[in-house]
Amino acid sequence: MSTSLIRLTRGVPPAESFPVEQIKVCAEAVLDSDAARVLQYGKSRGYPLLRDTIARETGADPERIIIGQGSLQLQDLVARMLVQPGDVVYVEEPTYDRTLTILRRAGAHVIGLPLAADGPDVEALEDRLKKGERPVLFYVIPDFQNPSGTVMARQKRERIAQLSREYGFWIMEDVPYRKLRYRGEDLPTLWDLAPERVIQLSSYSKLISPGLRVGYAIAPEGLADDLAKMAEDTYINASYFNQAIVAEFIRRGWLEEQLARLKALYLPRLDATMEALEAHLKGLATWHRVDGGFFLGITLNHDVRADDLLRAAQEANLRLTDGRGFFAGSGGDGFVRLPFCSLTPEEIHEGIARLASVVRTLAG
Repeated sequence: MSTSLIRLTRGVPPAESFPVEQIKVCAEAVLDSDAARVLQYGKSRGYPLLRDTIARETGADPERIIIGQGSLQLQDLVARMLVQPGDVVYVEEPTYDRTLTILRRAGAHVIGLPLAADGPDVEALEDRLKKGERPVLFYVIPDFQNPSGTVMARQKRERIAQLSREYGFWIMEDVPYRKLRYRGEDLPTLWDLAPERVIQLSSYSKLISPGLRVGYAIAPEGLADDLAKMAEDTYINASYFNQAIVAEFIRRGWLEEQLARLKALYLPRLDATMEALEAHLKGLATWHRVDGGFFLGITLNHDVRADDLLRAAQEANLRLTDGRGFFAGSGGDGFVRLPFCSLTPEEIHEGIARLASVVRTLAG
């Protein structure tokens, strides 16, 4: 173990999580029953049976559901549709690095609001709004946030929903980890609280397979048609075949079984992460309790330059993601994202032990 490379980088599902045989069955069933439709071009909103399935689960109008090649593609379309160069966009800080790339590519002036254990700093949000700043949208990951693992408190969800109505900004709510709750109770989504102001994004990448590339958006009535038209003009339609496989997987009742398997697989890995942090990094870093998802973020208690940390980790056969990439501003030198789902408990303990050794050396 001590000589092998440990990657504390991408949050990818492990190969053992994929329901390969069930996907085979679903693919064959779809080709037997609906080949002419799933192998053809289709309407940009997506495969009707999957949209109906999502609508039943969420209570959304199927016409407001657009299915894409994973939710990141839909994020890109939303950003290009809503953001003009120079427009203000709020994000939690830290936040998902690829979303920052998308927003910047659309020309947004991205402003990060500090993230606490119970979600973004709502007082800072309200203060900026009262001073006259007008964001086009606020991007949030309320459940098991990437990269921190935090969950937004109910009162913060309610207040952000209220402020979106009062000040007229859109909320882009990303919930791909919501169903991967290993402890505790669900809270209402922002879409539940303000469906007329929220574009909710989610995906089956972490639940079934990233390779299927099936994600979806639930858009407010005033945006759904424009989003569907932009999707049509960009790629005509995302793969109906893959969407039909997901719909069949859910129809057979296999998604609930799959979720149970994932929770049984991932909870011990989360527990191993928390145990290793207590054993090796106590006093060297701070972190929040995590109850689900794929990630846990830590902040080092010593001033450490990210370049030095990445180089020293590499010398210890440990691969880290550059923490600066998760920050809209200039922060992130002492931030480390720890993805735990694709590593065994043994790899997690060893990786965090190496990280602690590196931090001690750099801290002097």
